Amino acid sequence: MFFGLKNSPATFQSMINKLLRDLINTRKIESFIDNIMVGTESKEVHDELVKEILRRMKEKDLYVKSEKYK
Repeated sequence: MFFGLKNSPATFQSMINKLLRDLINTRKIESFIDNIMVGTESKEVHDELVKEILRRMKEKDLYVKSEKYK
């Protein structure tokens, strides 16, 4: 019988928190399991944060499905 990884959501959340810790500490982004929310006062800062998040994810071989984000 295959049991699998029972705490995979918690493991993934921990990995994302480590990856984005400094950005989370600025309180401009929040993460919850597979959601990363960016909240800024200007579009320029928002775009820069999104680029930084995507760059870090790419370095760790993580990706996003473009049809699932707004």
